[in-house]
Amino acid sequence: MPHPKPLPSALVGKPFSVAEALREGASPGRLRARDLDAPFQGVRTFTRGASSFVERVRAVAPRLRDGDAVSHLAALALVGADAIGGPSAMVDVCSRAPLARMRARGVRGHQITDRSVRVGAVAGVPAVHPVDAWCQLASDHSVRELVIVGDALVRRQNPVADREELRRATAQWSGRRGAKRLREAEALVRQGTDSPRETRLRLDAAGHGLPEPVVNHPVYDETGRLVAILDLAYPEYRVGLEYDGDHHRTDDGQYYRDIERLDALARLGWRHIRVTREHRGIRLSLVLSRVSDALRDRGWRPG
Repeated sequence: MPHPKPLPSALVGKPFSVAEALREGASPGRLRARDLDAPFQGVRTFTRGASSFVERVRAVAPRLRDGDAVSHLAALALVGADAIGGPSAMVDVCSRAPLARMRARGVRGHQITDRSVRVGAVAGVPAVHPVDAWCQLASDHSVRELVIVGDALVRRQNPVADREELRRATAQWSGRRGAKRLREAEALVRQGTDSPRETRLRLDAAGHGLPEPVVNHPVYDETGRLVAILDLAYPEYRVGLEYDGDHHRTDDGQYYRDIERLDALARLGWRHIRVTREHRGIRLSLVLSRVSDALRDRGWRPG
């Protein structure tokens, strides 16, 4: 089967509308070729088969009108803070009144009249400000989910916001649907996490009746050398938790560095507990029971 004819250079490397492609000289038949996908009506991309959520968010851009912007989880995906979503999630789009809400397959349209909701652009895609998008989630997401996203916004590397921004936004959201959940979540957000799994484990620990751990706690030896940055830690009791990813097993260099690091932690009196992605449900409860036992051994008592 012959390869499809190359598309005009102006269309390469981005989602594009059918109308734009026709203006650039592409034929209707070329736009039906097997190397193109149609994630939304009137849109084509070079991604074939399953695509990530953020790719679908970017792909909706050619459909947006003046006054439209991706919102809710879709806006958060553009800044890497869509930790509670999945590849098949609906793409939320907000339209400023009097513009009617967007109606399209795979899109959940909203009409907004609130001028306080900020809109900008991320990599060329019109989007609600990430902090305002977080507030929008409060109408139909749980406190736990809001905390996970809030932590992602104020993460350790490349944070999108800080705690003060979340506090101000939460106060401004008062009186709206989900405001109570948003206040509860904001109080539980912690700055400086590295991943949603750390947030989930921190919340699971609290749900297990344990004290709240510190996130990304640095441990130094007697000479001041940094030994480790523990994902979660109880410094007072020298108990630390770390996620053990696949690279820790498959990378020989990482494996031996881990051994040296764990030896150093043990010399400094730290009790180290590993958590893997397999620790869910009953297995997670067993890990948290081990954490509880370690804390009790070091003098902690509930209540």
